[in-house]
Amino acid sequence: MEAKRLISDLLIRIRLLTVRQKEPYLLFHSILGFYPNKLELYQQALRHKSQSVRSDSGMLVNNERLEYLGDAVLNVLVADILFKQFPTSNEDFLTRNRSKIVQRHSLNKIAMALGLDKLIVSAAQTEGVHHSIYGNALEALIGAIYLDQGYRRCKRFLEKKILERYIDIERVASTDLNFKSALLEWSQREKVSLEFETHELERQEIEEARFKAIVQINGITFGEGEGLSKKEAQQLASKYTLEQIREYPGNLTELLRESGNTIIEEKSLLKETEETSDSGK
Repeated sequence: MEAKRLISDLLIRIRLLTVRQKEPYLLFHSILGFYPNKLELYQQALRHKSQSVRSDSGMLVNNERLEYLGDAVLNVLVADILFKQFPTSNEDFLTRNRSKIVQRHSLNKIAMALGLDKLIVSAAQTEGVHHSIYGNALEALIGAIYLDQGYRRCKRFLEKKILERYIDIERVASTDLNFKSALLEWSQREKVSLEFETHELERQEIEEARFKAIVQINGITFGEGEGLSKKEAQQLASKYTLEQIREYPGNLTELLRESGNTIIEEKSLLKETEETSDSGK
């Protein structure tokens, strides 16, 4: 199989000698570690729907179909890798860690590290406000690799270009990334009230639904987070809140309890004022 891959790359190198525009092949080689057979697939993977073009048959061409395929392939690849790397782990462990690896926030960061954000063809407005297009493009790229090179090369790309560089699977598996649960446990232990204010953000014409979550502890606003789901937004808000708690220089719990008592006193005073006002009517 390795010999076949080397022969394929050699043939592509020879073909490049007769190609006028070598730059796209060289560019993708620097990202992928191999030369594309069907360059148009990889170019399509980086074309956002806001810059769709029509094919000769009249179909709109963008990266949405490749993104759909790449999402499915990525989940299978990660499941395959985890299944073999953790032979004694149960289904819940495997599912939870696959979700950590393929979460949108991680894919966006990896896509930017690979430089895809500079190559995506999209409307300027889209690129500015909708960062999930980076992770979507990475999934589309994986879909392109799968169609062009097959499962084995796709898995090799994931292992060598993504996992080895940007994701430590052992560390991911040993780290509890359920920030909301950790924050809830902290609030119960410290005997302070914890509330999440979560709402859907106003949609842009070309955006998916996005949500914003705000953490309030004893009525004081702490971390905020945005995500494609309420769960993702709350997780990010919890993460930033835990970071603030760890970095606070003084006795945060004491401050929060004092603020909590102040809020209770204010509410009691307000209630008494309302009762007095009602009785005077």
